[in-house]
Amino acid sequence: MILTKAQYDEIAQCLVSVPPTRQSLRKLKQRFPSQSQATLLSIFSQEYQKHIKRTHAKHHTSEAIESYYQRYLNGVGRNGAAPVLLELANEVDYAPSLMARIILERFLQEHEETPPSKSVINSMLRDPSQIPDGVLANQVYQCIVNDCCYGPLVDCIKHAIGHEHEVLLRDLLLEKSLSFLDEDQLRAKGYDKTPDFILQVPVDLGRA
Repeated sequence: MILTKAQYDEIAQCLVSVPPTRQSLRKLKQRFPSQSQATLLSIFSQEYQKHIKRTHAKHHTSEAIESYYQRYLNGVGRNGAAPVLLELANEVDYAPSLMARIILERFLQEHEETPPSKSVINSMLRDPSQIPDGVLANQVYQCIVNDCCYGPLVDCIKHAIGHEHEVLLRDLLLEKSLSFLDEDQLRAKGYDKTPDFILQVPVDLGRA
């Protein structure tokens, strides 16, 4: 099904007032039942990533970080089981996984002797059970699983889709008996940039 610009713009306009959660994606599917889930998710991700790039800086000022952290502490102090971080992210219109990263970094700065490295932060986001605070671990987990645009869960899904498409392309090239070099072969030859495949003899795939 071909998506017209008018249809794209209508969908994009609906995204202005909704948070980047899986619940919002389900509501979008109800609003546009004729569009596939993959199409809606693609538009959802593109439009929200544009928004995040435009507003990223304001969420990373020292004042904003301290405000978010104090609101998080106050929220979990009242009810540690409530989705405090997720609701905060939705309220200030920021990706839940990115909000989780802000609060996690601020927490570790306060409780660890040395500033946390990027690799440590990433590891904890991938596996929140490593976070040395059970309440924060649960809050981060809620953000990760409810974010459909950012975070380690989304990265895993994108990687799996990319691998699937790579396998399909390889099968197509083999089926058409086309000679090619794959990424590993290109890297072994010293190529700096390694696309998935390079045809050794250029052809018109429409006629192959």
